Amino acid sequence: MNFFTNIFFKQKADFDPMKKYLIAGLGNIGADYVNTRHNIGFKVLDFLARKEGLSFETAKLGAVAEYSFKGRKFILLKPNTYMNLSGKAVQYWMQKENIPLENVLVITDDLNLPFGTIRIKPKGSDGGHNGLKNINLVLNTQNYTRFRFGISDEFKKGQQVNYVLGEWSPEEEAKLSERLEMSVEVIKSFGTAGLENTMTGFNGK
Repeated sequence: MNFFTNIFFKQKADFDPMKKYLIAGLGNIGADYVNTRHNIGFKVLDFLARKEGLSFETAKLGAVAEYSFKGRKFILLKPNTYMNLSGKAVQYWMQKENIPLENVLVITDDLNLPFGTIRIKPKGSDGGHNGLKNINLVLNTQNYTRFRFGISDEFKKGQQVNYVLGEWSPEEEAKLSERLEMSVEVIKSFGTAGLENTMTGFNGK
């Protein structure tokens, strides 16, 4: 195999779809939502971007950044469609970047988990989450990996919407940075160690 053939195969490997991942952090755009519980998907990706010196660029249906790690390329997506239409953005970027369904990770908040608890699942129902509901509808499948970040359910009856769209408490804020660090490790592990190892290593932590 000569030098030019080596270069050709290296370039092909660099664009191998199996080494590209779409990490979609769900949230709502606008200053009013920046620090709300429902925007944890955005917050995780913003934390990763700051940590690695990445910049999000406004693109079609969202803000996008690219992160390279150990031979993998991660497309970080923050949909600008608002939560209830997240599926449109996820589908578009899967198709644009030629990313297979098994390499998609969707980050959402979860009322049914204690604050900061991590749960990675390879498939499942929307669990009442409007972002997941729309992704399921648009992709016509529930078989994609979701990373649920616990926000707990410490709200009074009838106050769920206000709680989810409310800001973190001071106690939560104090613990959030460590949880975001852990979340970044989940993303890296998903791309390098695989789904099964990631679930084993992080679920319940």
